[in-house]
Amino acid sequence: QEQLVESGGGLVQAGGSLRLSCVASGRTFSSYVMGWFRMAPGKEREFVARISWTGGSPYYSDSVKGRFTISRDNAKNTVYLQMNSLKPEDTAVYYCAAAFRMTSTEREYDYWGQGTQVTVSS
Repeated sequence: QEQLVESGGGLVQAGGSLRLSCVASGRTFSSYVMGWFRMAPGKEREFVARISWTGGSPYYSDSVKGRFTISRDNAKNTVYLQMNSLKPEDTAVYYCAAAFRMTSTEREYDYWGQGTQVTVSS
């Protein structure tokens, strides 16, 4: 079983950048597709980005494409989300998650972190 712990959230001005990290505690990190999701106040959790087992095939939601970059380091059991050109509408709790297959569907992710708050001020 994987335990996931996110970090790197915080308060940033619009146009700024943050890098989120998610560290997995298990021994089989490279067996998982890793994804990032977010939940804004009053909204449902939504898909942000995913990356394959080997670090290829990154895929993004339209709302973050061109601004966010997902990457992973299997030697460090870590997945990252580099967020540039942040907007107030990016304000949300960001979660990393692990799945056994390539998917953007929330219910198909088996393990979840506790989330990290990102707040973008205008």
